[in-house]
Amino acid sequence: MLDFFTIFSKGGLVLWCFQGVSDSCTGPVNALIRSVLLQERGGNNSFTHEALTLKYKLDNQFELVFVVGFQKILTLTYVDKLIDDVHRLFRDKYRTEIQQQSALSLLNGTFDFQNDFLRLLREAEESSKVRAPTTMKKFEDSEKAKKPVRSMIETRGEKPKEKAKNKKNKGSKKEGFDVPLATSKAVPAEKSVGADNGVELSKEELIRRKREEFIQKHGKGIDKSSKSTKSDAPKEKGKKAPRVWALGGCANKEDLDYSSPTTNGAPEASLPEDINLIRGTGPGGQLQDLDCSSSDDEGATQNPTKPSAAKGTLGGMFGMLKGLVGSKSLSREDMESVLDKMRDHLIAKNVAADIAVQLCESVANKLEGKVMGTFSTVTSTVKQALQESLVQILQPQRRVDMLRDIMDAQRHQRPYVVTFCGVNGVGKSTNLAKISFWLLENGFSVLIAACDTFRAGAVEQLRTHTRRLSTLHPPENHGGRTMVQLFEKGYGKDAAGIAMEAIAFARNQGFDVVLVDTAGRMQDNAPLMTALAKLITVNTPDLVLFVGEALVGNEAVDQLVKFNRALADHSMAQTPRLIDGIVLTKFDTIDDKVGAAISMTYITSKPIVFVGTGQTYCDLRSLNAKAVVAALMKA
Repeated sequence: MLDFFTIFSKGGLVLWCFQGVSDSCTGPVNALIRSVLLQERGGNNSFTHEALTLKYKLDNQFELVFVVGFQKILTLTYVDKLIDDVHRLFRDKYRTEIQQQSALSLLNGTFDFQNDFLRLLREAEESSKVRAPTTMKKFEDSEKAKKPVRSMIETRGEKPKEKAKNKKNKGSKKEGFDVPLATSKAVPAEKSVGADNGVELSKEELIRRKREEFIQKHGKGIDKSSKSTKSDAPKEKGKKAPRVWALGGCANKEDLDYSSPTTNGAPEASLPEDINLIRGTGPGGQLQDLDCSSSDDEGATQNPTKPSAAKGTLGGMFGMLKGLVGSKSLSREDMESVLDKMRDHLIAKNVAADIAVQLCESVANKLEGKVMGTFSTVTSTVKQALQESLVQILQPQRRVDMLRDIMDAQRHQRPYVVTFCGVNGVGKSTNLAKISFWLLENGFSVLIAACDTFRAGAVEQLRTHTRRLSTLHPPENHGGRTMVQLFEKGYGKDAAGIAMEAIAFARNQGFDVVLVDTAGRMQDNAPLMTALAKLITVNTPDLVLFVGEALVGNEAVDQLVKFNRALADHSMAQTPRLIDGIVLTKFDTIDDKVGAAISMTYITSKPIVFVGTGQTYCDLRSLNAKAVVAALMKA
């Protein structure tokens, strides 16, 4: 039994609605629009909201959405057929009203579709009942039972006669015997028949004869081709062009050095010129946007006409006109080859394979049936739609503004608490120090809580960072106020208890922010994940940040999913606290393979708050969605 079926436009106007078991469909449909349609996640055409399963279909030609909802414990096999039938009938019946594409005409239109829908629903239910149950095939009905027993018996080392004859005929046609084979005093065992006159030959003689004919036929050609290749490629003697020296000579010895620079005997790698490091963020402490541009683009844009200069003007004109759509609606067949290339391109740029498939499927659903302009190509249309979808995914549903939230906590006279979690070795402590430097630059005092009581040297690492940050922001520059301090209780203690004491200490001493460092743990380690869930549940931090590497692809998805699941399963609260944001580290090591940012954001719908791009305190960036997508789409 269906809970509801509704038809609405992409502009938000409900054209028709059927109420079944459910009293209202507003909540589930709004969740579908907010979580799937607006976030470009329409890859699988189904969505689960609480106890309901929603299936939907997009009509991109008329900008309509068809949604059906039913209880997820039910298995309704006719739902897909029902949506297709309703979509086809509704579009054909009210084509005139829909084609005007104006809100006033849709509001004034009368869409009396109740009787037609009930008829289609009844037909769909009956068709699912009429379907005959599948029965197991008996042995008498199989092809194996029809064969005689003698044909299935084979002796060892003996081949069936039909196969041997077929192979022999194929070999004779391939070699092309023109000369009749000579008779031979052959051994009677394993005799074969010649292709032309039926003369019997032994197996060894037939192999030898074929080998001789092959050498006679192809050996001379091989020798000739090898000789011709040697003679056609004369050796180049001397320099191609003499070196031109300056008229006045060389004043320095460095001018005569045309070799590449080396470091310790190896060629020195040149750093990209466009990595702009923050050398002091200034009094405002603003983060720069992430720059994903590469020097290769500049070289490509400086001489764009070089490869096309060899082609003729007429060929270039026809190449430009090739692949135009010509005012027709796009189909799956039109986009299939382009989407396959886009999917492979995304996977090569470190996007997780499953997410790349879902992204391409979402773009196909978004463009299927859409009428394109005359001078639009399928490739450009699909690429632009995919680019828009990626930008939409990277732009978060909820923007995390730490500075605003910290000032709001100051008005309530309490510290703002941030907890860092993640797997081993991703850079939690290092990026905690970077965020501390950024907060100090903005005038906030920071208390660092050393809750990593497991890893050897974790407390000493934070102590070193605290000493260096205190040197950069001494109390003399802030009216005698201590701007950064470390709260530690040593090793082997309960992390949740240390975090609670640190928060109480920060409240008494007037610190603005508490940064809680936790031990690295793998997502499959149940005891450590239970301890992390306990720390977050007991202390209720304002922000839970997951620290992940930009180097990983599929592993990033697995880490985030299992961290969220573990926090939900091991939490003692009725509404468990999950991850709020992401810190993406080691971004300077991946060049343009920035797919991990897409994978992490797509799987959790959580924003990337900070991006680490180096080893100094000032190498912290805010994510620029358009720059990341441009680097991702670059060939």
